[in-house]
Amino acid sequence: MSDLPSAEKAIIVHCRLMELFGKPEWRLALTGIDELVSTILSQNTNDRNRDVAFFALKKAFPDWEAVRDAEPQAVVEAIRPAGLANQKGPRIQTALRQISTERGSLDLGFLKDWPVEQAHAWLTKFNGVGPKTAAIVLLFALGIPAFPVDTHIYRVSGRLGLRPEKMTVEQAHGHLAGLFPPDEYGPAHLNLIRLGREICHARKPNCPACPLQDVCDYYQRL
Repeated sequence: MSDLPSAEKAIIVHCRLMELFGKPEWRLALTGIDELVSTILSQNTNDRNRDVAFFALKKAFPDWEAVRDAEPQAVVEAIRPAGLANQKGPRIQTALRQISTERGSLDLGFLKDWPVEQAHAWLTKFNGVGPKTAAIVLLFALGIPAFPVDTHIYRVSGRLGLRPEKMTVEQAHGHLAGLFPPDEYGPAHLNLIRLGREICHARKPNCPACPLQDVCDYYQRL
């Protein structure tokens, strides 16, 4: 079964992970700007530290306009639990200023009327907003079909044979989006991450516990 076409294999992978993990729910329903800031904070840290920093920022300032216009050090101090605060603070403020200047308000709802490729390109022009961050904002905050690829998904998709081995992370976003049904992007994304965290570990995957052995290129080569 490891010779299955990638699209057919993706459906099998998705269905089995749904059987194993169930249908996952996204952590919080946030607005576009909230999700943009939260996802910038999530970079190179864990979920707990991201949330501590995000809610500290929300508590310290009444709205995103206040964050945008604040003294940089005040923002840095508020988000310090997320790590790399001296980088993330200026990135958040710069993005908020640029969005305000270009759009006249801090509202990303207009992206719902754009083609997904155009919306994705618009978001990634901001410093600190890569393909994964943009895709998360589009998918989970705005309901626009985009497939975010993090390190777990990149690793797992390579081992399974869902993507070419030498494909870059950036290329994997569009490639994997073409394999899964758009209305299942969210659950597929979250369950692949869970597979990577709990079973298909980076250093020593727990293959005996995996329900995908018969469709996994990595396992077939063992």
